[in-house]
Amino acid sequence: MREKFLFSLRLCGLLTIIKMNYVPTIGLEVHVQLKTESKIFCTCANSFGEEPNTLVCPVCLGMPGVLPVLNKKVVELAIKTALAFNCTVYPVSLFARKNYFYPDLPKGYQISQFEEPLALNGKLEIPVNGAWKTVRIKRVHLEEDAGKSMHPEGKASVKESRIDINRCGVPLIEIVSEPDMTSPAEAFQYLTRLKQTLLYLGVSDCNMEEGSLRCDANISVHPENTDTLGVKTELKNLNSFRYVEKALEYEINRQIIAIENGETIRQETLAWDAERDIVVLMRAKEGSDDYRYFPEPDLIPLIVDDAWINSIKSSIPELPQAKKERLTKQYNIPEQNAEVLTSTRELADYFEEAAKDCRDYRKISNWIMSEVLMVIKEKKISIDEFSVPPKDVAELVNLIEKGTISGKIAKDVFQDMVGTGNHPADVIKKKGLEQIADSASIEKTIDTVLTEHQKEVTAYLNGKEKLYGFFVGQIMKATQGKANPGMVNRILKEKLNQMKS
Repeated sequence: MREKFLFSLRLCGLLTIIKMNYVPTIGLEVHVQLKTESKIFCTCANSFGEEPNTLVCPVCLGMPGVLPVLNKKVVELAIKTALAFNCTVYPVSLFARKNYFYPDLPKGYQISQFEEPLALNGKLEIPVNGAWKTVRIKRVHLEEDAGKSMHPEGKASVKESRIDINRCGVPLIEIVSEPDMTSPAEAFQYLTRLKQTLLYLGVSDCNMEEGSLRCDANISVHPENTDTLGVKTELKNLNSFRYVEKALEYEINRQIIAIENGETIRQETLAWDAERDIVVLMRAKEGSDDYRYFPEPDLIPLIVDDAWINSIKSSIPELPQAKKERLTKQYNIPEQNAEVLTSTRELADYFEEAAKDCRDYRKISNWIMSEVLMVIKEKKISIDEFSVPPKDVAELVNLIEKGTISGKIAKDVFQDMVGTGNHPADVIKKKGLEQIADSASIEKTIDTVLTEHQKEVTAYLNGKEKLYGFFVGQIMKATQGKANPGMVNRILKEKLNQMKS
């Protein structure tokens, strides 16, 4: 850990003599916009990209005399998320007013949950150095989103800044971890696994560019020979996992240098300047007392009974780790393959559909991981938008196994399938790509190649055995890649061995 941070200090031009080792302590607060049709306390559409200030009403504008009405679907998605992370969902939770002034918060307060949140005490397992580490989840609570301040060229200006209220009232859950992470890499893994699970659940689109998933990070460092934690700072509104990792590494380095130079770490809220790769001060860090929380008088306590919880629990799909373990055992594929195939729920479903029509599970998994994902990456689409159905990929792999086409030709057939939507058998028939599996025909081609390349044959017989690949290449060229590779190798070796003797 220390070596990594020293390397980063050198890159930043901040190298100093470090007298002791330090342990970072990291906790993350993740804000997740829920995928509902309407907002949390009103009937305005929960939609992104509309004209500014068009998805508003007296409730989300905070007009006097209006009353919020809780969206049931929001509660169901929040409970579903809490259960997926092994949280205890409490039968009674309360809403509170979190008071603070900011131009994009018309009411002057945000409706959230504070002392009695929806759920507590969950966990998420993350991979660390070949093992699994448990990161405790402190709480999952409901709240409404604030609006959005828009600054031209990213710079706040009294004359130029604009406020879009459309996002006010969009339903959020906040997932707060315990400070169990000790490196930026662990924080990255936590966020990756968290997002993956949220997508499996279908509770959010997790689009970070649109603000559907945002992260605040709390970070402190302390000498490794003491259990007393250092003063924490908060990195606010990070909208990229890579930015989280880079910002944490920078802040860890900054705090270590400050401590080594005898400076005092102050409790501050910081922002990450991605253009300059530095953190900048936003404000002194607030505590909960600064928000003057008090119970929301316009909302009754949220009551969640066991029947409701059990109904929601039954709707939770198979989650990533469980699916990965099942695919590995059920289809006898490598763990690495299962890891890639379960990266999204849709990709795992695609594989299992293909596996219904192809019993060589390892080969079909390799094809999806290589050829299918390569096209998806190139076209920047999702697996749901991919034009070739899993049944056709399975058929193509089966044709390779039957010897109808070679693996090399199969790749050309696949590209045709992607471009035209045709079935593999139709492409093969139309282009005359059937593999040559007639031994007499292959033997004749081999005789022709060896006759035409007597010089290379002599060199091979005199010990230059690397020329074997040359002969194979010439044979495949002569047959336009259609000759059965296994038969080519068998007959060619027989003929060359006969010449040696």
